[in-house]
Amino acid sequence: MINSENIFDGKILIVDDQAANIMLLERMLRGAGYTSVTSTMDASEVCALHIKNCYDLILLDLVMPGMDGFQVMGDLNKIETKGYLPVLVISAQSDHMLRALQLGAKDFISKPFDLAEVLARVHNMLEVRLLHLEAKKLYEQLVAEKKQSFELAAQPGAMVGVEKEERVTTHWFRSLMLRHPWLQFNLVTSLMGGAMVMIFQDTVSRLLILAVFVPVLTSQSCNTGGQALAITLRGLALGELKAGKEKALVAKEALLGLLNGALVGLVAAGAMYLAAKSEHLSIAFMLSVVVFFAMIGSCAVSGICGAIVPLALKKFGADPATASSIVLTTAADVASLALLFGLAAVFIK
Repeated sequence: MINSENIFDGKILIVDDQAANIMLLERMLRGAGYTSVTSTMDASEVCALHIKNCYDLILLDLVMPGMDGFQVMGDLNKIETKGYLPVLVISAQSDHMLRALQLGAKDFISKPFDLAEVLARVHNMLEVRLLHLEAKKLYEQLVAEKKQSFELAAQPGAMVGVEKEERVTTHWFRSLMLRHPWLQFNLVTSLMGGAMVMIFQDTVSRLLILAVFVPVLTSQSCNTGGQALAITLRGLALGELKAGKEKALVAKEALLGLLNGALVGLVAAGAMYLAAKSEHLSIAFMLSVVVFFAMIGSCAVSGICGAIVPLALKKFGADPATASSIVLTTAADVASLALLFGLAAVFIK
């Protein structure tokens, strides 16, 4: 979570060709409590300094001899790898502002400096920058969790897409034809989980504490679906699942998903409440309610999918042992993320 300490520890670089301006800005920022403020009067050094120090905010004068601020922003855009240019431009000429914003600057301050304005804009810029970095880190964690959950859900001894017809001596083109369609299908389904994060990006950025419970939710729903999948595959393999019994199996797994989701949801909701209270969040109760109902819904959906998916694949002529885990993992992840972030977006304003 972003707090005042994180903001005041943000790394700031002041770029101006006037020593008096640098001295004044440094005095303002250090006096307000910012602990990492550096400066340079050489605009050509900015890119190298940013690569080395990865500044959270660059206060950049636009009008400088030799290399001006517009050229500096052009070079910074080439090296900035995090998709966000942390530049606050400084200028006494209002006609420069639009061009600077078009080049990627996020805000501006005018000369002569107004203390309250400078401090407010710097604080807001640093807060947005740190939230951007945290949201990016969260997205990367979600992608890693999805990959891990897929690996855990994969059926032992049945590599997805490796059919019984393939042997060590099988021609490479035949092996490609057997394996590649499943890899393309897995790519498409994997993108669905990532799409949930993009759809609810604003909610993720606003309620970052939910990220702590994403792996908990996806793990529980995948395990719930995996149990239903194992029972269904066993029934198909042993001939225990007779024609006409499919609806009863799906209904049973839906009920088990609801009950198991409610029981583990109570524990997860309690954990969310304690975590939110430790962060002094006034919405702790609503966060716990969201986690509770998201757990119930995702476990129910996963249980139903664990029963339906292998039955549907068998009906359409595909091997359920080799393809079920792909569909199930996607369904569990999408349901978990959609319910968690969707309920939070609706009930927590």
